[in-house]
This record gives sequence, structure tokens and C-alpha cells, in this order.
Amino acid sequence: MITSITFNFAIAATIGSTGGTKSTASAESVETTADPGINSPSAILMEASTGQVIYEKNADEQLHPASITKIMTLILIFDAIDSGKIKLEDEVTVSEHAASMGGSQVFLEVGEVQTVQTMIKCISVASANDASVAMAEHIWGSEDTFVAKMNERAKELGMNNTNFVNCCGLDVDGHMTTARDIALMSRELITKYPQIHNYSTIWMDTITHVTKKGETEFELSNTNKLIKQYEWATGLKTGSTGLAKCCLSATALRNDIELVAVILAAPDSKTRFSDAITLLNYGYGLCSIYKDENPPVLEKVSINSGVKEDVTCKYLDVYKYLSLESFNASDVTSELQLLENIQAPINEGDVVGQLVYKLNGKEIGAVSIVASESIREAKFFDSFIKVIKNALMN
Repeated sequence: MITSITFNFAIAATIGSTGGTKSTASAESVETTADPGINSPSAILMEASTGQVIYEKNADEQLHPASITKIMTLILIFDAIDSGKIKLEDEVTVSEHAASMGGSQVFLEVGEVQTVQTMIKCISVASANDASVAMAEHIWGSEDTFVAKMNERAKELGMNNTNFVNCCGLDVDGHMTTARDIALMSRELITKYPQIHNYSTIWMDTITHVTKKGETEFELSNTNKLIKQYEWATGLKTGSTGLAKCCLSATALRNDIELVAVILAAPDSKTRFSDAITLLNYGYGLCSIYKDENPPVLEKVSINSGVKEDVTCKYLDVYKYLSLESFNASDVTSELQLLENIQAPINEGDVVGQLVYKLNGKEIGAVSIVASESIREAKFFDSFIKVIKNALMN
């Protein structure tokens, strides 16, 4: 059974978003009539907080991703930091395998030691293959094990057309993904770990190599020229190889709206950046984020057979809705739907209902309502004590 209460919340909603909060709004593509005119063969534009796709072109075609692969490498690095497996100040020793990487690199030497934070900077700014492999080995013991974890994480994110073979993106058979899958992992990185922008927005910096030969300074220069070319750019990752051609996952934040523009297989670097700017401007010209700042106040929800008769609850997140058309806030309503006959035990975080949003009567999304405490099932002794207390009170 579900109990429903309908609210009109014209005053409660606002336009704008702080980004980074996921909602249960639909993530299907939005149909638009205008064509932004993208020259690259594969591209996609996604709004980050909702996951809504605004534009796509051959977004599910499997292609070589080059160094855009490192977005997943960075996700696993930040996962390891978040779980306490590693710390930013931890020291990483470079192996012979890591030092042997070709392509883009910061020329780490065998036995050289750098901190995790420095390695992240090398990967984010200079797209360093050697730093990527060193971090893979540091976290999971070998690059092969790390890559297996990358593929597991990809499946969790719904990246169904992706297969990683290495952690840095060098051309190899079977190392493939799609523009849509890259957008999914880019969204995961910037919304779950927004601190990535502290690294991806660095234009130039230096690191210090300390080896048997002594100390030398090495200059890092950001491979993502949008950081200088586009006012609202916040990252994220470039890539280019012979098979992949020129690729880019570009992120930007403007008026509290965060967008992800992915460009794959561009014929040259100039095209990938100009296509990304075209997509970002296209998105910012169309969309606004509808955010419910003040949802209905939640009462306690009744439960059966528990040591308490009701449970406090909360909204799982803030509701956001991507709109490509103007609309009146008064046309949006919310309907509170709470489960009935809930049986104990209840664990903190268990779903007890949802707040469903409708625009002109059409459902546009929902936010889950979850228990904010755990309540165990009442045993015979609990019931006996309750009877005694009630008797004493009477």
C-alpha cells in the first residue's frame, strides 16, 4: 500500500544548481530540433547533476579513447583515497614497468619516489602514462589487477560498451569505449570527487625529480587548452593516439550548471576543442536546472512490530530537473508517496517512500525518502516492558 499526498510547490522551487547532487530525474536523451554543427564523428553533451543527455552524435560507436582512459584511472585513485586505502601524502615508488611507458610522460625513473598527490597532478595536467601505471601498481599491486578493477567500476556505472586493457590509453587491440560511456565516467569523477578540478584546472606547474643523478625540475603543462580558451572550463581530460585521433572530455561550470562535452576521433586538435566549445555553448544556450530547495516537511512514518512505533525519515537528495524550455513553477506539483504496513526491523537508509514530481500532470522524476535511523524488531521482553510502562503510566 502507498499513501499519497499532493503538493503544489511553486514557491519552493528555484532555478539553478550547485552541481554534484544526483537525483532520480530521467537520464534519457532530450530531443532538440537545432543541430549545433559538430564536425567530429562522435560526440555527446550531458548535464552533470542529472545525467541528462542534451545532444548526441554516434554516441554508442566503439572507438579508441586514448588518454581519456585516465578518467577511470583517476576514479579508482580517488576511490582508494576515499576508502582510506591510500593517502595523498603517501609515497609511491616507480617500478621498471611504470618507467618504461612511452607516449605522454613526465619521465619518472626506476626507483624514484613521488607522493600520491604529485602523481595525480602528473596524470591530470600532463597526462602522464608513467605516473598512471605507477599509481595502478601502488594501489592494486599490478597494472593487470588495476585494469580488472577499472572494468568492474565501468560495469557499475553502466558503461556497457567499454573494455579497458591498460590504465593509460595507449593503443592496443580491444581497448575501446564510447562517447556515452566516457560521459558517464566523467560525470562520476566530477560529481563524486569534485576536488579533481583542483588538478584539472592547473595550467602550468612543476614537479621535482629526485634520483641518483640529483634533483631536477620538470615543467607540467596542461594538455587541455580549453582551460585558457574557454572562460567556464573546469577540465577534464584530453587524449590522442594514431588510432584514437584527437579526443576530449570537456567539463565546464556556468551559472551553477555543470556540463560534460565528449568529442571522439576528431581529425585534429583544433577541431576537438572547437567542437567542444560549440557543444558547451549550445548547452548553456538551452538548459536551466530546476531545483526544489524546500520540499514538504516529512513526518514520522508508522512501522509495525518495532521497539518504536514510528521512524524518522529524510529525503535521499535534492530534486533537480533539466529543462530545455521555459515553464511556470506553478505548473509543477509534488506527490508524497509513503509505504504502508512497514514491518520492523528498519535499517537506516531503507526506502520508506518517495516524493514524485509532475509537470502539467506528467511525471518528471522522484526523490527517495529513507529512514534516518535503525529500529529493531520488538521481542517478547520488549513487549512485556512496554505493557508494564503503560500500566504504570495509567
